[in-house]
Amino acid sequence: VERGMPGLTTGTIHGKLGIRAGNTGWISMQDVRVPKENLLGYEGEGFKIAMFALDQGRYTVAAGATGLIRACRDASVRYALERRTFGKLIGEHQLIKEMLAEMEADYQICRLLWLRVGWMKNMGLRNTRETSLAKWIATVASERAASNAVQIYGAYGYSNEYPVERFYRNCKGAVIYEGTREIHKLIQADYLLGFRTDKPLRCTLPPWEPKPPK
Repeated sequence: VERGMPGLTTGTIHGKLGIRAGNTGWISMQDVRVPKENLLGYEGEGFKIAMFALDQGRYTVAAGATGLIRACRDASVRYALERRTFGKLIGEHQLIKEMLAEMEADYQICRLLWLRVGWMKNMGLRNTRETSLAKWIATVASERAASNAVQIYGAYGYSNEYPVERFYRNCKGAVIYEGTREIHKLIQADYLLGFRTDKPLRCTLPPWEPKPPK
């Protein structure tokens, strides 16, 4: 489908909750006719190609969500070591420690899931199941980390004076796009129950071959 074809209209989505630095658009197609010579790949393979593309997109979403957890953790640690209440650092309060500990655990878990998927991709191994798991766990954990970061900052966390409010706005989109948390739960359960297996692909990405240093 090419821009300018009759029946094809596009536009930009404004007023998003978060990820405002990235452009998001919409596409509408009404009775669009595509000539045969525009066919990419083979007829009937479109869904397979789209699902394979999700394996790559979900990987980047998992990586971004993992980075957001780290950003929340680091910002929260800094604030916990400078903000004082009742004559002591808030980092000395047990409930603050609990939230920080959860951020650290989530970060380490999500980082390992993400790195495993990256290793599988480098080896040329099928990774649909693992990518789905990494995306699901990392995005849900990032939402929890961002919420706790705002909580640690208190009223300041609700303002744009500190970055945690932006983290909170940005985290939600990743829980939804590239497959919602609900669909990933179903995917993982179907793999466990044997209701889902990966169908063979006609072509896939080759293993990564590092170039020798010059």
